[in-house]
Amino acid sequence: MGRWNKPIIRDPSLIEEADYILGESTYGDRLHEGPSDVKGKLCQIINCTVEKGGNVIIPSFAIERTQELMYYLSELLYEDSIPHLLTFVDSPMAISVTEVFKHHREYFDQEMLKLIDDNESPLHFPSLVPTRRVSESKAINRIKGSCIIIAGSGMCTGGRIKYHLASNISRPESTILFIGYQARGTLGREIVEGAEEVRILGRMRPVKASIRRLDGFSAHADQSELLRWLSGFRVQPKRLFVVHGEQKASELFAGVVQKNHHWNVSIPQYLDKVTLN
Repeated sequence: MGRWNKPIIRDPSLIEEADYILGESTYGDRLHEGPSDVKGKLCQIINCTVEKGGNVIIPSFAIERTQELMYYLSELLYEDSIPHLLTFVDSPMAISVTEVFKHHREYFDQEMLKLIDDNESPLHFPSLVPTRRVSESKAINRIKGSCIIIAGSGMCTGGRIKYHLASNISRPESTILFIGYQARGTLGREIVEGAEEVRILGRMRPVKASIRRLDGFSAHADQSELLRWLSGFRVQPKRLFVVHGEQKASELFAGVVQKNHHWNVSIPQYLDKVTLN
């Protein structure tokens, strides 16, 4: 389920009628930060890290998340709110997805279209450096001075982000900034939960970098946004199946829906079978 008032793409569409609904609950137990909070905190994190002489390492999903991050970085740069650092998008998939975005204006919201028409597209700015080749990726860690590195995978389970973590996670002057959900059992979850050392590329490494998290970047709707979307239904469905969430979040959200809408709500478990009629 998408979100309202997010950069680049249009807001979610409401649906008025359905027999059955499968509704996600990833963030059914919380509320996200607003856009101004996200931008302000991103600015503070970058400036603080630069003052210390470190790098900002951002594990990011290739689709939508990286492009949204570029949007905010572009705004901060145009406002001169942050130093004009080299900003590496070290993810061949994210680079390719960004090119897809550029060719599909029909999905952009009005604010994004205006930026493009004013030659201020956030998908391209002077200090942005896409790195497709492995040799280019390796060269990043030889750069002296601060930079911003955006790489996948978003949960640090593989990809080029592991090499950048290996080079920066034990540096007190660097910051590891998480802007997406970190599932249980992933390296990202281990880091955000405060592990003192983690295994990266076959070696245990002490976590000395600053670990920060911004939940406002999430592409998943929070509790209020999920309820807003469900409120669009004019006819009560036969049942809402609450899925795609950890058990605690699913149970809390199911209870909120039952209290607010008085719907028939259930949380299916693995291998459950349900007859729809």
